[in-house]
Amino acid sequence: MAMPKKRKNRGRKKGDKGREPYVYCDNCGKVVPRSKAIRLTVPYSPVPPDLARELEKQGAIISRYLVTKTYCINCAVFFGIIKVRPREERKKRVPLQQVI
Repeated sequence: MAMPKKRKNRGRKKGDKGREPYVYCDNCGKVVPRSKAIRLTVPYSPVPPDLARELEKQGAIISRYLVTKTYCINCAVFFGIIKVRPREERKKRVPLQQVI
C-alpha cells in the first residue's frame, strides 16, 4: 500500500525526467532541486530612489538591472512570494503569477 500524496506533482515541475541539477537558495543557502526552487526576477537600481527622482528630473537616465533571485520554498513563503493554500485549493493547478 502506497503512502497518500499531498500534491499531484510532488511539489516539483520535473515530472518523471529523473535527476536534475541543484541550485542554492539566495537567502538561506539551502540546496534545492531546480524544479522546486522559486525564481523571482526584479529590477534593481544601485541609486537610492530619492536621488534617482532628482536626477531624472534633471534629465539623467538611471539604469536598472534585472536581478534573478532563487528561493527555497521556506524562504518564498516567509517573504510572501508564494502563499500557503488550503487543502481544496492546493489541488488546483495555478500559475505562480496568479498566486502572488
